[in-house]
Amino acid sequence: MSTPPTALDARTLLAVAVTVLAWASAFIGIRAVGEDLSPGPLALARLLVGTLVLGLLVARRGWVRPAGRDWRLLLICGIGWFAVYNVALNAAEQHLDAGTTAMLVNIGPILIALFAGLWLGEGFPRRLVIGIAVAFAGVLLIGLATRSADADLVGVLLCLVAALTYAVGVVAQKPLLGRLPGLQVTFTACAIGAVCCLPWSGALVTELGQAPAASIAGAVYLGVVPTALAFSTWAYALTRMDAGRLGVTTYVVPPLVIGFGWLLLDEAPPALAVVGGAVCLLGVAVSRTRSRRPESVAVPTA
Repeated sequence: MSTPPTALDARTLLAVAVTVLAWASAFIGIRAVGEDLSPGPLALARLLVGTLVLGLLVARRGWVRPAGRDWRLLLICGIGWFAVYNVALNAAEQHLDAGTTAMLVNIGPILIALFAGLWLGEGFPRRLVIGIAVAFAGVLLIGLATRSADADLVGVLLCLVAALTYAVGVVAQKPLLGRLPGLQVTFTACAIGAVCCLPWSGALVTELGQAPAASIAGAVYLGVVPTALAFSTWAYALTRMDAGRLGVTTYVVPPLVIGFGWLLLDEAPPALAVVGGAVCLLGVAVSRTRSRRPESVAVPTA
């Protein structure tokens, strides 16, 4: 089902753009909704809505029976990327602002590129490595620009947990997309994540009964757009480009989050943060270019 990472067509580029924009909006939505819904219940609400929407789509396309090894990878993806990641991310935004959270979580693409090179045999193309370095420098600049934010160690550690589970989830997902439809993989992982979050069912019912309509609508939005839609477009793109290169494109998310926060949360970014965002975009551009001759370093796989 997967295709080799050649020149990208318009649909793949559109899928990447939708994913990045939707995930950027999620940081703002979590920050706002988090005032009324605590981390576990919010994760459960988001995953239940996402599972429902994805289930309706999967029902129209049929089901491909996963093999035993597929279920192991689906469990890793569902428990890590969907359950642990969402709870950790929601909790982090109780301690950090949306922009700082996005910057810290976006060490994930570095881990994705490293894991993909080591475990998926994607190697380490020179321009990918340069792009990672440039983009990470941009993230550091943004971090310096917001060093005066009300950050604490708990929030930072939660972001690191989110970044790690995000990276592991992407690398576990990649082999699945060669054997199973992307929509089915996303639905199954989302459902597994929702099951893991069921212990927060009682708290969710209580908090929804007290939450304003805007926060309930925000939770539904998080389930429909950043979860059901964006994870599906991500899976579509991942079948058409390698995990390392796709992961680097999410470096665009922190500058977008800062911009959205400026417009929607009245949080004006420092000038250095704008510079950092531009550097991030430059790193993404470098990682997407291709040289005229092969520059990758082969890495043996087990």
